[in-house]
Amino acid sequence: MPFFELSLIAILGLISGLMIGCIGIGGVILVPSLVFLADVPIHVSIPAAMFAYILSGLVATAVFAQNKSIEWPMALWLCAGAMPTAFLGAWTVNVLNPRILEVCIGLLTLLSGLNALTTKIGGGSTGRADVSKKTLGIVGAVVGFLSSLSGTGGPLVLVPILITMSVPVLTAVGLSQAIQLPIAIAATFGNVLYGTLNLELGGVLAVALTFGSWGGARLAHVVPRTTLRRIVSIVLVAVGLFILGNILWRLIR
Repeated sequence: MPFFELSLIAILGLISGLMIGCIGIGGVILVPSLVFLADVPIHVSIPAAMFAYILSGLVATAVFAQNKSIEWPMALWLCAGAMPTAFLGAWTVNVLNPRILEVCIGLLTLLSGLNALTTKIGGGSTGRADVSKKTLGIVGAVVGFLSSLSGTGGPLVLVPILITMSVPVLTAVGLSQAIQLPIAIAATFGNVLYGTLNLELGGVLAVALTFGSWGGARLAHVVPRTTLRRIVSIVLVAVGLFILGNILWRLIR
C-alpha cells in the first residue's frame, strides 16, 4: 500500500479506537471510512477490521478490568452467546446484501440514543444491572452475529441494547469492551477459513485501534459519569443518523 493510504488508514483507526475505548461506539465509522475515504472494498474492510479488534479489544478490556468496570458474570454469558454467531456472521458477510442490516442497526442506534437522552435512570451511570443469564445469552448471540456481519466489533450493537435495558452506562461500555475480543477472534477464524483476510491492512488497523482504544479507555474513567452518559447518547444519535443518511445517499445517487 502507498504511504499516504497507510497513513490515512492509521488515522481512521486511531479515531475509531479512541471512540471505542471511551464510549464503546466507534467501530461503525471504521468500515464506511475505509470504503469511502480509503477506497478499500467492503469485503476486504470488514475482515481486516475484525482482525484489528482482537488487539484493541484486549487492551481496552485490560484497562476497564484494571479499573474494576467490567461485570464479569454478565460478560461471560454475553461472550458465550456471541462467539458461535460471530463465526456464522463471518460466513454470512460474503453472501448477504447488508443494506437491510444497516437500516436495522441505524434505527436501533438512533432510537437508543434518543431514549437515553430523554430517560432519566437512577444513578445514570454506575451500579449493577438485573439482567437474567438467558437474556444475556440471547443478547450476546444477536450482538455476535450483527457485529461480525457489519464489521463493527461488538460495542456499537451492544451499548444501545444495554442502555435500552437500563444498564448503567459505564457498565455497558465495559461489557462492550469485554465482548469485543471473543467476537473478533471467532469472526477472524471464520474469515481466515474463507480466505478474505488482508493481514497488511489488518495489522495497520490493529496498531492504530490499540493506541486509540487505550487512550479512550483511560479517558472514560476520568470523565464524570453523567457527562459520559450524555456523550454516549449524543454519539448514538449522530451515528444512527450517519448510518441512515449514508444508506439514503447510496440509494438516490
